[in-house]
Amino acid sequence: MVKPHVINTEQPDEVAEAVKAVFERFWGEKSFPLLDRVFADVSGMFEGRHPGYQAIDMEYHDFEHTLQATVCQTFLLEGRALSYDKPTLDVRHWELSVIAVLLHDTGFLKRTGDNKGSGAKYTFIHELRSCEFARAYLPQLGLTSVEIDDVCSAIMCTGPRSKIDGAVFRCEEVCVMAYMLVTADYLAQMSAGDYLEKLPRLYAEFEESFAFNRIPPDERPYNSLRQLLEMTPGFWAGYVLPVLNDKVGGVYRYLSPNGQPNPYIIAAEANVAELMRRLEAGEV
Repeated sequence: MVKPHVINTEQPDEVAEAVKAVFERFWGEKSFPLLDRVFADVSGMFEGRHPGYQAIDMEYHDFEHTLQATVCQTFLLEGRALSYDKPTLDVRHWELSVIAVLLHDTGFLKRTGDNKGSGAKYTFIHELRSCEFARAYLPQLGLTSVEIDDVCSAIMCTGPRSKIDGAVFRCEEVCVMAYMLVTADYLAQMSAGDYLEKLPRLYAEFEESFAFNRIPPDERPYNSLRQLLEMTPGFWAGYVLPVLNDKVGGVYRYLSPNGQPNPYIIAAEANVAELMRRLEAGEV
């Protein structure tokens, strides 16, 4: 298994090649044309080359976040294939999983002519907007309506406000796909080498979304960057880990086959520990 942080997630082509290498190991090259098309199209979406949409204008939920989550999702697929867990995901499930993670934050993209604020204003509805985007785009790739529903079922499970407990899936395979997407979304961002440096950008996104949705200060979870930073260790221990363990089946275990240390968990916990140290030392 490739070590995640060896891959330069600032380079879409490098991520695409890493994904294709894992696919080739299990399925040969038959998925390559689809993967090449999806990576090219999604790059165009985030770079402002998709008809009717502007380039992403957010600094935390940027294209690199999507690519980081895509790498993690691919390693989850790889690790599960090396396990004895059932049901077995076939190559089409793998393809749909990669499509879902690549599209899961397209709901932050603004349409042409939408010039007020950034895509952060759509934070509370971006999953719905991502699904709207997916339903318009995915027929071009030949996906059936059932497959598009499966992709959207997975996307709708992402985000802290999602109701994973109440999600209904067509089959167990789609449930596994969704659980892996949720896991990849959380672990990719919280394990990133620049996670702590990017937290001010995350706060700015939330601040914009609160203001856009006219949420009064006394109803917001935090009203300053300092409060967000202070709440982050509790968010990891009291929310993210319970979600990963209890609500999405502990699928992060696929990132540590044969009992090896889990590089994502180790990196995320190191980030949280360093943040706590900085808070205690008065460095932030």
